[in-house]
Amino acid sequence: MRWAITETDDGGARLCPLDTEGRPAGPVVEEASLADAVRSRPEVERWVWRSTCEMYRRLLAAGVRVERCYDVEAAEALLIGHEEGQSGQARSLAAAWARLHGLPVPADAPLRAVETQPSLFESGPAPLPGGIDEFTALLEVYADQVARTAKTEHPERMRLLLAAESAGLLVAAEMSRAGIPWRADVHRELLESMLGERIPGGEPRRMVELAGEVSRAFGDGVRVRPDLPAEIVKAFARVGISLSSTRKWELQEIDHPAVAPLLEYKSLYRLYTAHGWSWLEQWVHDGRFRPEYLPGGTVTGRWTTNGGGALQIPKVVRQAIRADPGWSLVVADADQMEPRVLAAISRDRGLMEVAGRGEDLYADLAARAFGGDRAQAKIAMLGAIYGQTSGDALTHMAELRRRYPAAVAYVDDAATAGEQGRLVRTWLGRTCTPASVASAEAIDPEDSADYGSSARARARGRFTRNFVVQGSAADWALLVLAGLRQAMAQAGLRAELVFFQHDEVIVHCPEVEAATVAAMIAAAADAAGRIAFGPTPVRFPFTSAVVQCYGDAK
Repeated sequence: MRWAITETDDGGARLCPLDTEGRPAGPVVEEASLADAVRSRPEVERWVWRSTCEMYRRLLAAGVRVERCYDVEAAEALLIGHEEGQSGQARSLAAAWARLHGLPVPADAPLRAVETQPSLFESGPAPLPGGIDEFTALLEVYADQVARTAKTEHPERMRLLLAAESAGLLVAAEMSRAGIPWRADVHRELLESMLGERIPGGEPRRMVELAGEVSRAFGDGVRVRPDLPAEIVKAFARVGISLSSTRKWELQEIDHPAVAPLLEYKSLYRLYTAHGWSWLEQWVHDGRFRPEYLPGGTVTGRWTTNGGGALQIPKVVRQAIRADPGWSLVVADADQMEPRVLAAISRDRGLMEVAGRGEDLYADLAARAFGGDRAQAKIAMLGAIYGQTSGDALTHMAELRRRYPAAVAYVDDAATAGEQGRLVRTWLGRTCTPASVASAEAIDPEDSADYGSSARARARGRFTRNFVVQGSAADWALLVLAGLRQAMAQAGLRAELVFFQHDEVIVHCPEVEAATVAAMIAAAADAAGRIAFGPTPVRFPFTSAVVQCYGDAK
């Protein structure tokens, strides 16, 4: 049984059961406490609400865990993209209700900035048109979404995608609340050892020294600020060296005494600005780094974060991520995830056979088609997925196409659809729209060849070629997270999911639970493969490491 629920202004709740068509299946109930309303109904199979981010955050604060939910606003975003190819349109409950009734659609509220202290006056959801109450709007929009889902190209897949996206939002909320275990003292020691003494109002000592070395390399009396690319380009031009940028690869090709200190400065500058003392003071509190995760933050479904840079933690800083005493970190990476996903969605018999061995997929490919050269096999496969059309990738594409024709044809077809301005979908139905829907719709079919030959169209084709694989992998990863979360809860473990990034999961758990957690991750990956892609021989192995420090995992 599903129940719809909204929170009232005084912290209470309005709720009612729903039938299979999303209509009320019983009386509307009002209760004085949102947390008590949910806690007292453990039999509810799935809660239907407006926004997991807001509702579940309040429930977690009250000590209430929810097994499953349906996020109406997340579903609206996916359905709009699937039906209309208009990803990025307003997705709020207010917008969905306005569209349903043919009224002007209000814009979504801007993403709030993450603050170290809660705001006294937080902006709420967009107001509903016509003074309609939130619960009535929720019921109407949800029933409409149930009907729209049934009309999609693959309804069962779309239902699975909506459930997976909602499950991901539950995981994200729980991870933000749990936080990544972070040793601030270790972080400070790293900064001091690499950057030197912290100087109030200025850069740390080592960076000041390197800046001086860079300036002296250009001659006496010359002062160059290494944090300003324009000054660097001009300084090199004065000594007869032309640069188009200050990128690392371009600087490494130059024989000049300024290069070495400049490259070291640039490396330390990134550390200082992205994860220096100010970052530590803002983001790490009570031994935890608590970023706000944004599931589906990119068009492919991959996650992003709202501040904090949780998905770009440099390797050196990972030394500060340490398990609590008596606990461990289980760090698990999916092995060759995207090629395995391509095998599953393309149904290429040869590639499925290789991906079904559960071993090193690239090594197996190399033994069959590339004279045992694993590096060349990897280049060829990733070239097929990412659309690399030059160098070694092009050289080996013919062999890949001959041995795995269905797999290569699958991504080729996605690229062609992207070039022609058509919609492209993941296996479950997440949709990638053309770069410019308006321009694509304005193209006369007789002119499609001209459109397809343009640089913009070719770039779009390269993106959609990868989108069908990367997006399907992101959908599969959501099911892994959902299955792992459920397994740990059902087993009564104290383990907590604390980090997720594309193909990597970190669980913080008591040492005695580590082996069990690693086995659960492997089982969740295999189950996700069956649930997402149906019965195929493809396996989705994870490599897991049980460590005390994240920096020791790789």
